[in-house]
Amino acid sequence: MLIKEFRVTLPLTVEEYQVAQLFSVAEASKNETGGGEGIEVLKNEPFDNHPLLGGKYSSGQYTYKIYHLASKVPAFIRLLAPKGSLEIHEEAWNAYPYCRTIITNPKFMKSGFQILIESIHLPGLPDEENVHELPPEKLKQRDVVHIDIANDPVTPADYKPTEDPTKFKSEKTGRGPLVGSDWKHKVDPVMTCYKLVTCEFKWFGLQNRIENFIQKSERRLFTNFHRQVFCWIDRWYGLTMDDIRAIEDKTKEELDRQRQTGEVRGMRAETD
Repeated sequence: MLIKEFRVTLPLTVEEYQVAQLFSVAEASKNETGGGEGIEVLKNEPFDNHPLLGGKYSSGQYTYKIYHLASKVPAFIRLLAPKGSLEIHEEAWNAYPYCRTIITNPKFMKSGFQILIESIHLPGLPDEENVHELPPEKLKQRDVVHIDIANDPVTPADYKPTEDPTKFKSEKTGRGPLVGSDWKHKVDPVMTCYKLVTCEFKWFGLQNRIENFIQKSERRLFTNFHRQVFCWIDRWYGLTMDDIRAIEDKTKEELDRQRQTGEVRGMRAETD
């Protein structure tokens, strides 16, 4: 089992991020769907009486998605996996500012594979030491990883000048560009996403390799996604939650159509 806590700092308020995240998830989903692969939204509905983080949160929005992603896993897994088994199921309970996401592969790995992502979004810099209330034994296992959306490297395949926080300046808010190693200490507002990722892959001989691949992939995903969140600010700034639900409904229809046509799109496995 590998436990990493990714801390992503952004020049946003916690309230702004709620809208920004949902808008960006909808947009990014379209960029990852096509040619028989991509994201299928099965449920997107309110939930209640589902205690999270020791009962601190219990209501919000529940989503259930299936990721059809044969080309986005390492080649050696594609060789081992039966045809049609490379579907990832994602259940998420978004009780903002807390969110719990469980990712499984019920067709192939069953109980041998799970990724648990627990996210808390707080104002300020990334200096809260145990927001996820981990017991001492898990704190010892946890590795803290700070993600700098302006200065961390991205792969040439992922880089887009329009999604580069060091070059982007928002017309609506005047925020950006994010320049220098200390930009986090110069921006106002500022907030941090604390994303605790626990992954288990119970397959003898491949466990360490796959768990490290998953954590590396999560870091890449979080880095690229949050660069987009900031650089798309002029597209989501001022939207309401009603606007977001309408966008999500429209996106579901687009994803169903895109998945059946065109070419495979989006972020593939970096290395095989």
